[in-house]
Amino acid sequence: MKIFTGAQTRQIDGYTIEHEPVKSIDLMERASVALMQAYVGLYSASRPVFIFAGPGNNGGDGIALARHLVLLGYYVKVYVLESSSYSPDSLINIERLERQGVVTLSYIDSPSDFPQISKSGVVVDSLFGSGLTRPLSGVAEQLVGYLNEQETDRVAIDIPSGLYSEGNPFPNQNTVYRAAVTIAIQFPKVSFFFPENDQYVGQWVVVDIGLHPKAICEVSSPYFLVDEQYIFDNLPHKNKFDHKGLRGHCLIIAGCHGMYGAAIISAKSCLMAGAGLVSVHVPQGGLSIVQQALPEAIVDIDMNEHYFTNANLDGKYNAIAIGPGLGTHPQTMVGFKQFLQKNKCPLVIDADGLNIIATNLELIKLLPQSTIITPHVGEFNRLFGKTDSGYSRLAQAQRFAAQYSIIIVLKGAHTQILCPSGQVYFNSTGNSAMATAGSGDSLTGIIVSLLGQGLKPIKAAVLGVYLHGKAADLALEAKGGGSIVAADISSALSAALGHFYNQFTKK
Repeated sequence: MKIFTGAQTRQIDGYTIEHEPVKSIDLMERASVALMQAYVGLYSASRPVFIFAGPGNNGGDGIALARHLVLLGYYVKVYVLESSSYSPDSLINIERLERQGVVTLSYIDSPSDFPQISKSGVVVDSLFGSGLTRPLSGVAEQLVGYLNEQETDRVAIDIPSGLYSEGNPFPNQNTVYRAAVTIAIQFPKVSFFFPENDQYVGQWVVVDIGLHPKAICEVSSPYFLVDEQYIFDNLPHKNKFDHKGLRGHCLIIAGCHGMYGAAIISAKSCLMAGAGLVSVHVPQGGLSIVQQALPEAIVDIDMNEHYFTNANLDGKYNAIAIGPGLGTHPQTMVGFKQFLQKNKCPLVIDADGLNIIATNLELIKLLPQSTIITPHVGEFNRLFGKTDSGYSRLAQAQRFAAQYSIIIVLKGAHTQILCPSGQVYFNSTGNSAMATAGSGDSLTGIIVSLLGQGLKPIKAAVLGVYLHGKAADLALEAKGGGSIVAADISSALSAALGHFYNQFTKK
């Protein structure tokens, strides 16, 4: 799914109105029906609804929503901000609501007009939409502050009032509505994907209002939300007569004394993600540990007993991953540089591999084009410097991905895959239980597995992140929804892949 800026969404709205053709008021009506359907799935008619509407089309959406909810038995009150200028469609919906004669409609001109709101009620914010480009002020700002103080559920239509669609200051000192649920129209907003905005957006859902598919296709955007269709379209196909030699041979260089678990987790995930052969390069002290934990893997031994110093690359590998649990011993750092100088394979770098590069950023110039690096925020900061917000971190990652022709997998709640072309893929799977030791090692194994099976690096990164999150979701469900460990993610990869391969078989 493409993700658009607020300005682009309005462009698509305009195209739909002109070419469907449909009147703008009828498109608003279509949106309000979709909003109503989403709302009734969240809250029952036993809870009164307090809708606060602004003068623009976002306000018109809320006013139209009120008209539909009362027909379903909801008790609804609407409060409209006084303004010298209402949008034409908002005025039409005010007239329709008054003509319906069921909903009480009041106007807010000052704080003295703020209503009492029962704790059992639900507050719906339709004050300002995605076109907002400046901080709230005056009565609007005071109203949003007042609503945030109410001890009740809060819903936002399209985007919380006061939040911008893309870049926001951080820390955000502007007054912003704090929603428990945001019902976005047609597309999520870019700002939804940054951790500092979670306190405003809450849980978000998207409702489809049928904007023109040609406009959606033709309007260019660098932002995408990865969905199941992308996985169906790009997952490696399995053929009846395949053998392990056709499924890729991956090398994982990982582990040091006390950190062999990282090597085991990565290698197990690599195997479970479908690689035909997996070799694990570990120090001598890890031989029996890895072979006993993972008899399916080939163990390649370093000349050193406790840490990595050198790996023999004889051209038999289809893809290599390096870094999990590797350590940063001085000889390891020398060996890492020598490895980069001679390696020509598709490459994934994680964990201590990234920490070593952070000590000498010149090493990044040794990476083959389309090398995949998988930093969490701390590792990213060490590599490229701290930023003041998720949005600025995204922009910085885009710059470095282009500058060095690498793919950056910036791990987080909506892991971002940044391509040298400037494209950004936001992941849609995963859960907070993944914040556990070894989770990133599992991801490294999955991505290198897909690389070894022949996927292009961008697709391997995008699919790897999605499958990692999908496996974690299935693992958490199987465990009862409490917590998981990294080994659970590796074990659940079979079910995650089966979700897709079984549907291939049915077709």
